[in-house]
Amino acid sequence: MKKRKIPMRKCVASQEMFPKKELIRVVRTPENEVVIDPTGKKSGRGAYLCAKEEYIDLAQKKKALDRALKTNVDPKIYDELREYVKRVATDE
Repeated sequence: MKKRKIPMRKCVASQEMFPKKELIRVVRTPENEVVIDPTGKKSGRGAYLCAKEEYIDLAQKKKALDRALKTNVDPKIYDELREYVKRVATDE
């Protein structure tokens, strides 16, 4: 049986590599909207973030998503990310 390669991505806040499935993808769509992409399939410029609240705070402080997505990210997106992390944590 062939062992499958696990895709790795870098968290924009911590600069560490993680398996893609453990990260949250945030996308700047072609319409310049910034949205959370749970499927990982939306078109646009994507950035990955660790699914932990401290990394979301760090990304907001360092403006890591702003740099990665090359746009100004609305603070509401960070609130949505925190809610998303809490929802995912309770589902497990």
